Parts: sequence; structure tokens; C-alpha cells
Amino acid sequence: VAVTLTGSEGAGSAVAAIAGRELKKTVLELGGSDAFIVLQDADLEQAARVGAQARLQNSGQSCISAKRFIIERAISEQFLEYFKSEVEKEDIAPVATEQILETVERQVADSICLGARVYLGGMRRAGAGYFYLPTILTNVKPGMPAYDEELFGPVAAVIIVKDAEEAIEVANSSRYGLGASVFTKDDKIAERFVKELEVGVVAINGMVTSDPRLPFGGVKRSGYGRELADFGMYEFTNIKTVVH
Repeated sequence: VAVTLTGSEGAGSAVAAIAGRELKKTVLELGGSDAFIVLQDADLEQAARVGAQARLQNSGQSCISAKRFIIERAISEQFLEYFKSEVEKEDIAPVATEQILETVERQVADSICLGARVYLGGMRRAGAGYFYLPTILTNVKPGMPAYDEELFGPVAAVIIVKDAEEAIEVANSSRYGLGASVFTKDDKIAERFVKELEVGVVAINGMVTSDPRLPFGGVKRSGYGRELADFGMYEFTNIKTVVH
């Protein structure tokens, strides 16, 4: 018997504690603050188009939604123009509950108080329903909720870096480690990111998704173990060794 959970890190900690007392194996797929990294040699229009989809899927309520947009300074202004245009094209649904809406509002408001700037949106939509306007925040820095916490709603936190090395450093600064996307035309640079990013899934020039043919899961506060594919089946298999 084993336990698998997809949920918050709080729920994961509680389940793991109970399972530990019972000596039961667990697979935990928890929260994420996925980095979406765009380097200066990337196809910016493609990156912006995919970025809008990756951030706004399910109104941003997905553990593998792109949340932190880490952009190389040399192309940041041009990327932001493309990104804003693509975000404005997306249809947006409400978030699931009033509590989620209020949490997103608090995270954005607190980040603005600490110096973040609203590039797009930044408030709930007037009228009925739990709608929050698609939002892009710039000038996002450590210590802000938009930098440090998981944004479980349609809010993109933009972090500007000087080069690829700083992009890796910023991406790995999160307590989460579920997935990351990297946009570059340089295969050697892409290989470096694959090796150095502290995440369970890396997508090159695409968005992070799950596929039943491939193992899926995270590291750090995003959980442990793997779902799907052979690795996922092995997680729930006891191996018996027979010597004859």
C-alpha cells in the first residue's frame, strides 16, 4: 500500500507525516513556481505566444503553469511588448474560489507596495464571478510575494537578468522545483540549463506539460517521486528478489 497526492505543500507535509508513521511509501506532486526563461537569441514571438498560454492555462491555476518570467535584459522590452499583446488575446475564466481570488489580490497588492510595477491588469474584474484580470508585473524582486510565492492565478511575474548565468541562479532561487521552460536557439546553452536547473521537468522552446509516456514530478518543496510512465509504475511496485 502506498499514497499519492497532488496538492499544496501543506497538504503534502501532512500526508507525508502520517505515511511516515505508518511506514508507507508516498509520491507527492505539490506546488510550483515554474521559471519561463527567455534568452536573447530566442524566437521572441514564439516565446511570447507560448508564454501567454503557459501562464494562463486554467486561469493560471496549475502547478505547472509558467509563473516567473526570467528575461535577459537585452531583449526584455521587445519581449514584453510581444508578451502583453499575446496575453491580451487569451480568453480568461474565473479562478475556482473566492479564497484564491483574495490570495492573488493580496499577493499582487503586497508586491506593488514593495516596488513591483503593473505592466498589465493588476486587479479583479468588475461584476459577478471570481475573475482576476490577466496581469503582468515587472520590477519583481526578492522579498515580494510575486517573487517568493506560488501565484495560483493569471499573474505573470517578470524578472530581468543580465545573462544566462544569472537566469539559472534566479530560477534555482525558488523553494519549488517542478518544471521550467527555456527559450534559446543555442543547443549548448540549452544543454547547460537542462543540467543545472533544479527541477523535475525542463522544456526547451516549449511549455511544460505532463505526458503519460514520460515520468513527471518535482524536487525541493514541489515534492518527490514520479508519476506516469515506467517510473511511475515502479513507485508503487515492491521488488521481490528470489535466489535459487
